Amino acid sequence: MRLQTLALRSGAALALVVIIATVAGCGSTTKASGSSGAIAMFRNHFLVFGYPPVWKPAVFKITGALHFSPMVYLSSQPVHHPCHSQQSATVCGWPVDRLRPGGTLIVWENRGFPGWSLRTTQGRSLRIGGRPAKQTVTRPGQCAAIGADETIAVEIERPIPDNWTAFTACLRGPGLASAVRQVDALLASAKFVAP
Repeated sequence: MRLQTLALRSGAALALVVIIATVAGCGSTTKASGSSGAIAMFRNHFLVFGYPPVWKPAVFKITGALHFSPMVYLSSQPVHHPCHSQQSATVCGWPVDRLRPGGTLIVWENRGFPGWSLRTTQGRSLRIGGRPAKQTVTRPGQCAAIGADETIAVEIERPIPDNWTAFTACLRGPGLASAVRQVDALLASAKFVAP
């Protein structure tokens, strides 16, 4: 009986740790089967989306950044912490130094800046998770800094004034057409669970 009680308490404690980690924004992943094959699901306190299981999520605690809050990085290769302290400031960059051939890096983050508006943002209008958004595709774009051939940037309006969710996909060939389809499927699966 004592062993059974200990096992139940350990199981309850583990479940509590998983719930706290998810609520704290650490995120969680699960695998699911879809019509186009296996997908993994990411979920945190703000966002849920599906992605190819070969892309691995990474969540880093970032403090001291004023106008952005990264939620998750997805990459087909290992990543490192994107930020470091420099004197009294936090300086952030990319979590990979260089994309490998066929590589992908995706960044989801929340941003805020006084006066920001989707109306003044350039790009093709679309909806992501039911929210208005604008998308731009550039070759190579801002992701050239890490060797990408294409950058897909999406700004998604939030129901909080002057705030938006930013999505950036850095893609390197070969296989760009396939990577773009995977990014499109990821964006189509996105759902917001918080403002």
